Amino acid sequence: MAKAKAGGIAGDQLESIIQRIERLEEEKAALAGDIREVFAEAKGNGFDTKILRQVLKLRKMDKADRQEQDAILELYLNALGMID
Repeated sequence: MAKAKAGGIAGDQLESIIQRIERLEEEKAALAGDIREVFAEAKGNGFDTKILRQVLKLRKMDKADRQEQDAILELYLNALGMID
């Protein structure tokens, strides 16, 4: 039996969307757990997880953006006297 329309919203369609989102949220939580396990494994093997996270962030950036960010960082560090 179809759910009633309320305010122009079909109940069946809305419930289907909500259920799909809930399933995806469960999958996301499971994946987050898997990622935590991989980071724990990396840490156990002597890798610095903060640096791994930075590497992952940098790999998502395109080359031009990464180069621009590096140049600005170097400029700021130089201005603060942190680079010889």
